[in-house]
Amino acid sequence: MTVDLLKSKIHNARITDSILYYEGSLGIDLDLLDEAGMYPYEKITVVNTTNGERLTTYAIPCERGSRTFRLNGAAARKGEVGDMITIMSFASFSEEEAGSYKPQIVVLDADNEIEKKRHC
Repeated sequence: MTVDLLKSKIHNARITDSILYYEGSLGIDLDLLDEAGMYPYEKITVVNTTNGERLTTYAIPCERGSRTFRLNGAAARKGEVGDMITIMSFASFSEEEAGSYKPQIVVLDADNEIEKKRHC
């Protein structure tokens, strides 16, 4: 049997941009994807703390160092520039792996700079 667990999370990110008429998903700074252990085009769940919206999409890589979080396509209707969001990725683990796995958590400040990074 396998168990789906939180693999990584970017917490307190601020939406910086949105493009309604674009092929969907969430654009994320490649540096922040790396720090969280997420991959370009990986399936993600996005939770908007500001308005309560949730969506499942995939991560599109954006320019390194840009601190970008860009809602694209239909996802652009799920938030506004400045909204606070949390981005999560999940993975399947064996029961043995699940007992010791610790997800990678990156917490950002109001400027999308890393405030702290930890394993739960």
